[in-house]
Amino acid sequence: MNTTERIPAERQRTARVLAGATEAELADRWRAWGDDRPEVEYLRGPEAGLVMVQGRTGGTGDRFHLGEATVTRATVAVRGAGDEAVGTAYVLGSHPEHAALAAIFDGILGSAQRERVLSDVIEPLERTQAERDRRRRADARSTVVDFFTVARENDDADDEDDE
Repeated sequence: MNTTERIPAERQRTARVLAGATEAELADRWRAWGDDRPEVEYLRGPEAGLVMVQGRTGGTGDRFHLGEATVTRATVAVRGAGDEAVGTAYVLGSHPEHAALAAIFDGILGSAQRERVLSDVIEPLERTQAERDRRRRADARSTVVDFFTVARENDDADDEDDE
């Protein structure tokens, strides 16, 4: 696969994992990268802004404006071992360092070190996030109360009174 061509579904997956990771998790992975870190140049430094969030009635119905959310974006060029790639990231909230680290890893995914990022960064973070989501679902499920209604059937009780 040409490193400049990335499959959209894979790009969405990795962007979701990088945005869903915590800043500390990404910083730990970047520190662990070691001496063969690529050179990083900010093409668009981390900057925060607002986006309009839309919802759908019933999840599938008509769209409506829900409100605004703060996002931080960053775009970087990574260069190393005669290789150059561009990475971009958007993260929810005002977290410039998180956006920068996510953009760096996104850029490295477009380079010759792609497999290392997948095995050392994306896959472990994905497992961590899946476990965190599983625990949250279990916690939420433990608080669910199942209500049911017992319908009182008319068993002709009035007729018995007439006798």
